[in-house]
Formats: sequence, structure tokens, C-alpha cells
Amino acid sequence: VLLAAAVCTKAGKAIVSRQFVEMTRTRIEGLLAAFPKLMNTGKQHTFVETESVRYVYQPMEKLYMVLITTKNSNILEDLETLRLFSRVIPEYCRALEENEISEHCFDLIFAFDEIVALGYRENVNLAQIRTFTEMDSHEEKVFRAVRETQEREAKAEMRRKAKELQQARRDAERHGKKAPGFGGFGSSAVSGGVTAMITETIIETEKPKVAPAPARPSGPSKALKLGAKGKEVDNFVDKLKSEGENIMTSVGKRSAEAAKVLAPPINMESVHMKIEEKISLTCGRDGGLQNMELHGMIMLHISDEKFARIRLHVENEDKRGVQLQTHPNVDKKLFTTESEIGLKNPEKSFPINSDVGVLKWRLQTTEESFIPLTINCWPSESGNSCDVNIEYELQEESLELNDVIITIPLPSGVGTPVIGEIDGEYRHDSRRNLLEWCLPVIDAKNRSGSLEFSIAGQPNDFFPVQVSFISKKNYCNIQVTKVTQVDGNSPVRFSTETTFLVDKYEIL
Repeated sequence: VLLAAAVCTKAGKAIVSRQFVEMTRTRIEGLLAAFPKLMNTGKQHTFVETESVRYVYQPMEKLYMVLITTKNSNILEDLETLRLFSRVIPEYCRALEENEISEHCFDLIFAFDEIVALGYRENVNLAQIRTFTEMDSHEEKVFRAVRETQEREAKAEMRRKAKELQQARRDAERHGKKAPGFGGFGSSAVSGGVTAMITETIIETEKPKVAPAPARPSGPSKALKLGAKGKEVDNFVDKLKSEGENIMTSVGKRSAEAAKVLAPPINMESVHMKIEEKISLTCGRDGGLQNMELHGMIMLHISDEKFARIRLHVENEDKRGVQLQTHPNVDKKLFTTESEIGLKNPEKSFPINSDVGVLKWRLQTTEESFIPLTINCWPSESGNSCDVNIEYELQEESLELNDVIITIPLPSGVGTPVIGEIDGEYRHDSRRNLLEWCLPVIDAKNRSGSLEFSIAGQPNDFFPVQVSFISKKNYCNIQVTKVTQVDGNSPVRFSTETTFLVDKYEIL
């Protein structure tokens, strides 16, 4: 049985000692202190014995590697074990000196434990000892890889959720605070890009702390009250700008510009309609529409009780196969046969002083001819630089797009692009490495244009190209042409506000 393994000095001072049976510190120090006195100089023996124990040792420069065993232990096995102990020490210590041994004492003890267990030699070699002490486990590597993947996915999901909440908050601010409609009116959900617009009632009333807006006042907001004018609208625009700087510069600018373009009409009637559409579009750089999804909704706002029992006459001239859906409280049969929006129970009234979603529609397609604005970006390498030609063309000539910004990413650290020909204006954002091509209006009279510039880079550096715009004409030609009262069918004066916005518009 192996009692202990130790590294000691020539004087018998223990540096590291590992006991494999119950032994007191005093006893092991006494045995090691007696060890140098037992050795006879000039002899080639590698062991010495006393009445109770045997020392099997190997000189290592100024140190000794010593095994203390019982006298009836197999000395040949002990010598083999001693050689393995002696080979382990240089694996962990760069120099066979007292300081180095002390510094790596725990590494040596762990390695000693792999060689001997409960006093008996284990069948291991040097490579196995190294593997065991490193605790290298394939299962652990797999577990860590899976965990890192899960963490990356969770972070990506977190960023996506945060982006959705930011978008929801901005849209909620843009439309003002909404009171909940009866029977869930105004809060029915639509998949895709208009989630924020349709669920704004839920966001404002049920979850007021989901995405706090530092720029909004603590009391009831008046900045977006329909009919507000002058100073209140300007204050709201300023707040959007200041908030946008903290979130994302381009988004803040777009929100501010959107608020300017879409300022509510000054002369708002007692019956007011907001028709809003949002488009989400992805195109390939070599042509081809990967996906286009458009969501629209008609929101009804009534500010006078005497006009609460009305019907809306809808004119649908869309020929693209848009899918229409009325609110559950709306008479679907009446809408199908007469294209009129009215309540199932004519005796009931629409809610007062709140936006009520009455009709929504959805269009999803991969038909290229449906793209409202085509973008063709053509980068070509020319020596150390890249010449980029980009052009737009308005396919839907009935549309009028305002404040169009076509954003082209640029390589970092290559300086300012050299602009050749340009229709419109441009802005170079060196901080975010973007070139923004700005066009005040694109319509039938200005349906195409181009931009040429040169800059160092590769063709892939200039994608994805992103487009943003705002329009007062909707894409799907769905309009409210007349409003009448349920009793007497007399016409009612009304006002309409139409908006066509971009949720995502990318050329990959």
C-alpha cells in the first residue's frame, strides 16, 4: 500500500505531500525529515527502509520525489509508480524549484490523485492523466454550444420584441391615446405590419408601461387630438425628434416628417375617418419580388352623439384581389350586398370620442407588377473603387409619394462618396456609414430618377437598400364616399384622412 507521495527538499522539508491513508501532518513531516538522514552517500539504491516504512525516491535536481510505502509493498510496482510521478511534475512545473512546485501544488495533488486511489496504483498513463485533470468532456462542449445557440436566439428574439414595442409605441403616439371601444371595437388584431395600429387601444389602456415614452407628458395627451393646431403639433414634432435621436436618428426624422405631412385637418367634421395602410416589401437585388404584404384599416371617430347611428358607404375599386374583413359587430351581409358599413343591431350606436376600427384589408403577393416603387441598384467594380448606379421608377402612377428617402449602406472607413449625377438631394451620414437619397415627391410627373456615385468598396457593401416614404393616397383604392344616418337616410358631413406608410421596404 502506498502511504504518501511527496516532493521535498534535500533537507527533508515537505513542499507538497499527498497522503492516501489516514496520517497526521506531524507524522508525515517527521517521516520526511528523517528521510535524508537515512540515505547513505555513494550508493546507487533508490530506496531506504526503516522498521515501519519504506522510502522509494528519485532525485530531481535540488529536490526529491519520494513515495512512502509499507515494507511488504511490491517494490517493482512502486518503482514504476515513482517514474510516473516523476514524469507528471514537469507537465505542470516549468522548473524543478521549490517556488514553482509551491505555485502549482494543487495541480500536482489532483494529478497524484489520478495515479493512486486509496493507496493503490491506477492503470493510467500520462496522456490520460492530462485529460482527466483538464476534465475535457465532449458532452460539456455540446451542452455549451447548445446553450450559446439558445442565448443568441434569445437575444435576437429580445431585439425583435424591443423593435416591435418601439414601433408600437411610436404608432400609438402618432394616433394619440385611444379609449376602448364597446365589445372590443377598434382592437381586433391583424397579422403583419399594422399590429401596432390595430392594437393601440390595448397598448394605451391595458399595458401603459410596456414601452414608456420619456417625451410624452404624464397627463392625457393633447398633441394628437384631431383638430389640434399650431403650437401643439409643433411641440409633438419636437418631442418626436428629441426622442428619435435617442432611439434611431432616421426613425426619429421619419416620425417627425410623418407628423408634419400627416397633420390632422383643421376643419375636422363630427364624423371623421382615418384610412391607413402599411406596406412590408422585400425584393432581390437581381429583380424579383420575394414578398409583399399590405395591411389597411378604416378607423371611425365620432365626436357628436347625434351622428352615432350612421352607415358608411364604401367604394372598393381594387382589382388586385385584396381580402376584406369587417369588425364582428358590423353587419357583414349589408357590407357584402350594399358595400355599406353598419352595425348588426341598427338601434345601437357607434362609440363616441374614440377611434373605432370598422374595416380592415390585407394583400399578400409575389407579383412583380404590384410593386409600387421599383429600385434598381447596380454596383460595378472599377479598379480600387466601385461605381454605383441606382434608379427608381414609380409603377403605380396614381400614387403620390412624399418625403422619399432611399438609404444605401456604405463601407466603413473609406471616406465620402463622390456624387456624379443625381435627381434630388443626398445626405451622407458618416457616423452610420449611410448615403440617403432624398426626393421630396415622386408622382406621375416625376416617376423616375437616378443617382450615380463612386466610393471604395465591393458590390455587396451597398446592400440592403432601404426605402421609406409617406403618401396621402392609399395603395388599395378603397374609400368612404358617403355617410348617411340610419333613420331617414339623410347624408352626414364627414372628413377623411388617408395615409400610406412603410413598415419595411428592402432590396436585399
